[in-house]
Amino acid sequence: MNIMDFNVKKFAADAGTFLSRAVQFTEEKLGQAEKTELDAHLENLLSKAECTKLWTEKIMKQTEVLLQPNPNARIEEFVYEKLDRKAPSRMNNPELLGQYMIDAGNEFGPGTAYGNALIKCGETQKRIGTADRELIQTSAINFLTPLRNFIEGDYKTITKERKLLQNKRLDLDAAKTRLKKAKVAEARAAIWAEEVTKSEQEVRITQSEFDRQAEITRLLLEGISSTHAHHLRCLNDFVEAQMTYYAQCYQYMLDLQKQLGSFPSTFLSNNNQSSLTPAPSVSASSVLASASASLPSVSNSVNTSGFSELKASSGSRKARVLYDYDAANSSELSLLADEVITVYSVPGMDSDWLMGERGNQKGKVPITYLELLN
Repeated sequence: MNIMDFNVKKFAADAGTFLSRAVQFTEEKLGQAEKTELDAHLENLLSKAECTKLWTEKIMKQTEVLLQPNPNARIEEFVYEKLDRKAPSRMNNPELLGQYMIDAGNEFGPGTAYGNALIKCGETQKRIGTADRELIQTSAINFLTPLRNFIEGDYKTITKERKLLQNKRLDLDAAKTRLKKAKVAEARAAIWAEEVTKSEQEVRITQSEFDRQAEITRLLLEGISSTHAHHLRCLNDFVEAQMTYYAQCYQYMLDLQKQLGSFPSTFLSNNNQSSLTPAPSVSASSVLASASASLPSVSNSVNTSGFSELKASSGSRKARVLYDYDAANSSELSLLADEVITVYSVPGMDSDWLMGERGNQKGKVPITYLELLN
């Protein structure tokens, strides 16, 4: 027998097997043939594997979105990964923002309050960007890769063996159907006993192959429990990486806050005012000047006490302006640093504001920009 004859016979046998399975599958769907059911334990294992695969894919995809929100960047990384090439290094969002802030700070002047604050903020943003890279790298290695290996490795093997089990079951049920038909024909004396014996032998062989494949599939499926244990360790690594990342970011921002100092209380309180009350605004340069100013704590205490006494009385006091202030509307009074104005309280006025007078001009002024004079 030459190779061509062997291939032709093999093709014919494969075609016959495929046709037999197709007929059996169709008759099962139509309710015209019996179907061998898997045992309950194996069915539970199959269901557990399917459930594990489904949720692993969802968790993996959403983790990728969390670590890299930009869909275009994710597609680019996927393409480079498939091409087995390293993706070009680019700044992430915090690093890019940090660089813009540093460039702006240098443009405005590192010696100015705003420029200096921008540079400090930019450096902190770049540190956060570095921490972000470390989080992505650690999470990819310790969490995403094991999950992907399960989907692309273990589960593919399970799917392959499960398909083989399905084919073996179809072969078994087709053999059982042929045996049943042979016995009916024998009873009618339509065929010889040898045909029944041949069908019985076919059933024994297909039953043996089915049992063997069911055992292989069961052993693979029982490994899902080990997969869960492994993924649990990976999940702990992911949580630890996130904890490290957020702790770093918190420390960076805490350090930045200490460097910048605290914003004037009027700026903070205005953010919480009702929309019915016009919120006075201050210029960015004034806020940062106030934030960077270092006044003795004793002086601050005396100044606060003086403002409280002034608000409680109906008199007026002289006050020195600490920083420039641009009036946000006609009800406010613009100020120039180091000028002296008269201030007094008006019933019903917000606690962070006083009325100020300079010659014939008057309007509301923020108390954080003033220093009461004796």
